[in-house]
Amino acid sequence: MKNIFSLIVFVLLSVNTFSQVFEFSNNHFALLVKDIDKSAKFYSEILQLEEIKTPKGMPDTVRWFVLSDKTQIHLTESDEKIKIPKGLNFSLSTNQLVEFINLLITKKVSFEDRFGEETKTTNRSDGVKLIYLQDPDGYWIEINNDVE
Repeated sequence: MKNIFSLIVFVLLSVNTFSQVFEFSNNHFALLVKDIDKSAKFYSEILQLEEIKTPKGMPDTVRWFVLSDKTQIHLTESDEKIKIPKGLNFSLSTNQLVEFINLLITKKVSFEDRFGEETKTTNRSDGVKLIYLQDPDGYWIEINNDVE
């Protein structure tokens, strides 16, 4: 009985210890783009992200942007062709989803719900509302109102 109790305590302590060992946080997303200026314009004018300086020695074909939580998006110009399914996306949250949708409509930027219906939103079962749009290179971006 004592051995079983010791084993249970060891397992519970191990699970808790190993589940939080590294405490990862998001640093950046790296995306390959066909036209660096066209993509940079999308990220600055449509998503309205702040462009930041790249480290010394980086070529002009690399541009960096930063989110409010300090996560960065690194764009690198490349000739590689990539087809991206909607299920492979990155997600941004805002408490101003309606205002952002109005910006997209004003700038004539297409967006859709999870099922591909244009100008529609998806309501998740947990109450989060979301849309999907694509950047100039076809990367899918989910924008939702899941803000804590």
